[in-house]
This record gives sequence, C-alpha cells and structure tokens, in this order.
Amino acid sequence: MRSTSFNKILYNSRLNNLILVVSILCLTLYLSSFLFSILSNACKTSMSDEPTSLEPTSIDHIVFGIASTAKSWSRRKEYVNMWWNHDKMRGCIFLDAPLDDTLGVYDSIMPPICVSNDTSRFGYTWGGGLRSAIRVARVVSETVALNHANARWFVFGDDDTLFFPENLVKTLSKYDHNLWYYIGSNSESYVQNRQFSFSMAYGGAGFAISYPLAKVLAKVLDSCLERYAHLYGSDGRISSCLAELGVAVTYEPGFHQMDVTGDAFGLLMTHPLSPLVSLHHPDRIDPIFPNMTETNALRHLYEAANVDPHRILQQTVCYDRWYSWTVSISWGYAIEVFGVHVFLPDVLRTPVTFQPWLKNRVFNTFFNFDMRRHHHEPCRRPTVFHLDRVNSTKHGVTSHYRIMEERNCQYGMSSPRRVQEIKVYSQKLALDIKQLQAPRRQCCDILPSSSYKLMEINIRACNEDELVHKRP
Repeated sequence: MRSTSFNKILYNSRLNNLILVVSILCLTLYLSSFLFSILSNACKTSMSDEPTSLEPTSIDHIVFGIASTAKSWSRRKEYVNMWWNHDKMRGCIFLDAPLDDTLGVYDSIMPPICVSNDTSRFGYTWGGGLRSAIRVARVVSETVALNHANARWFVFGDDDTLFFPENLVKTLSKYDHNLWYYIGSNSESYVQNRQFSFSMAYGGAGFAISYPLAKVLAKVLDSCLERYAHLYGSDGRISSCLAELGVAVTYEPGFHQMDVTGDAFGLLMTHPLSPLVSLHHPDRIDPIFPNMTETNALRHLYEAANVDPHRILQQTVCYDRWYSWTVSISWGYAIEVFGVHVFLPDVLRTPVTFQPWLKNRVFNTFFNFDMRRHHHEPCRRPTVFHLDRVNSTKHGVTSHYRIMEERNCQYGMSSPRRVQEIKVYSQKLALDIKQLQAPRRQCCDILPSSSYKLMEINIRACNEDELVHKRP
C-alpha cells in the first residue's frame, strides 16, 4: 500500500512538472511572438518616417547639368529662363570660363554657374570638330560630383534645350530609378543618325541617366574619353562609355533633337503620342507662331503648356459630317482643317514644312518618320488656326484658335476659311503610369454652333470600341 501511494505521488509530481514545462514553453512562444510583432510594427513605423523608393518621382529628385559657354550664355540664358524654376530645381550651368560680372549676364534666379575643369590632357582627333565636346561630356561626371542629396535622375542638355519639366518628371516616373537607365532619343534626320549613331541619345534633345548608373559612369568616364578621341560630339562619348558598361539607350519620343531648319510646323503638328519633354535648336527654326518674335512665340507655347502640360502638342482628330471636313488638333499650338475627309493614317503623317539640316544632297531629305506632302500652293493646303489664348476654370480648359496667316484665296460657303475662330473644350489631362505605358489618343466631337464663323470642339476620352475614321 505504501509503495503504491508513493508511486502515485511520484507520478502526479512528474505530471505537474511536465505541465509546468509545457506552460512555460507556451508562454515563452507567446511572448516571443508578441515582442516580434511589436518590433515589426516599430520598424514599419520607423521606415515610414523616411523617404522610400515608393515615393512618386518629382522635380526634387532631378539634378540638371546644362552645357554652355561664357560667350553664348548672355544670349542663350533666355531659353533656360523659360523653363527653369529657381525655387524647385537643382543643377548647374557649366561654362568654359568664369563670367565677367560687368556684362550683367548672371541672374540670381537662374541656375548656379559652375566652371568646367580643364580637359587639355584629353585628345581630340575629329577633323574640323570642336574639342569642347570633351568638356561637355565631363559635365556628366562633374554634375554627379556635386553630391546633391536625394537625387534619382541626372538630366543633361544644352543651353538651347527647352525642357518641359512636368512632362520630364512624368516620363521618368515610368522607370525604376534604382535600375540602370539611359533615356533619350536620336535625331529626326536619317543622315545625322547614319553619320553619328542610331543608338545614342542626342545631347541637344537632352537625356536622363538614373542615379546608380550615373555614379558608376562618373567613375569610369575619363578612361573612356581617352579611348574615344576620334568621335565628334559629347553625346557620342557618353553613349560609347555606357555601351562599354553594357547599357543601351531607352528611347522616349518626347525628347526632340530638332535637326531641321525653317518652318517646324509639321513636326509640332503631329507630335508622337507621348508627353512633350524637350525641343532643341529654337534659333535654327522660324518663330513657331506667325507674326511673333522667336522668343515671344516660345513663351506663347509655354503659356499653354503651363495650363495643361501633359496635353501640349497632343494630336486629336475628328470629322465634321455636315461639311465633310477633317479636323486635326495639336493642342496648345494649332489646328489644321482639311476641306475634305482624309483617312486618319494620312492625317497623322508629318507634313514636310521644314528644310533638312544639311542641304544639296538627296539623302538629307530622308527623315525617320512618316511624311505627307505640304502643297507648294498655300491656297491648296489645309486651313491653319494657331493658338490665340487659353482659359482655365474649375469646369475645364478652353483654348481659342484663329487664322494668323491671311491668304488671298478664293473660297466658297463650304470652305473652312470662312471660320473665324475655333474653341476647343477639354479637361486637364492627368496621365497615370498605365496611360504612359499603354497610351491611347483621345477623341473629339464637333459641337453644334449658332454661327458659321465659330467652330466648337470637345476633346474627351474615347469609348472602349470607338473608331476614329473617315466618313462615307
């Protein structure tokens, strides 16, 4: 009996100990889980207080490097002044020599002035070229060396490169700035591309390099400059060095080299289906609006771009059933009205209003886009209405267009020349990433009007299965 009682007590004692151990283990696991949860939430809270890569790209994340010279800056600074925002933008104007303060060419609201380092140790063997191409190429490494905080993109251009900052930001926001990206476009001219390269971003159009790639490029650029003394320009040197790093250009059609002269109407009228990022060579083309100086015409375009930046130059086409007209709108710039119905693909072709950069050779007239004839007789061309003004309210945007080039042409009652004004109604265009990745042209409707002298048009998003086509 005593032995049995003792065994029972011993068994109960062991069972209690086992229960105690299990309880302690369970409590330990529970406390561990609880502490892990607290630490995890604390980490998340701490991380949320810091800027992350999920934060949308803004102008604050871009650093500009603009190449100029002490001699040209006094006349070219007006171009930079059109797009530069001293309060929001970072970067530098790189000159070949310090400015003479007595010339009065420095303005505190303009980008800071940086003087480029000496490049005399590098060779340059392109016959007839300018060895300043070496200095301009080194603008990349010298901009990176400024060590701006929170930079995601470095953007480079010339002092006559006109940027459209909101569209630049929107375009770059499509890409992961943590990856190696080299973004830009080539020349409109087939000959220019054939001579220099189809595979580089042309410097006058401007190009963007993501932060991690720019940091690596800055380290190795000088060694590349020693190998590419035989190249013509700075952009060729940058492209070649990036090729050695295994990086190819990512093409964005919103960057424009503008290797043309004369009347650029055709190029501006048929802009690609992407945001306008840059224009180059404004002093090599005619004023883009009639009866204006070159500078005033460009400022007039920026007035519209400031109201609706994503829509500027975006082409929309609609058909007037009553008069059998075809209407092509380049928002914020001009409207072409054809007196007949024209197939849409033909309307989207670029009218050849401009002259090639180099003349006297047939190959110089070859360009890298679809073109249509611009009739040599003005009275047989579509009627053109240029932007007069833009109004914006909480209800939307209204842009007004008028004929600014009078032509002594005979026309009947069904001719678009009797229209005196065109009003275009639209909502401010706010592109999201999906619309940038898979763009679609918007549609328009010609509205009933109480007067034959006024045409009113509404721009809107197209219906899912809507076709824009020539009417029978």
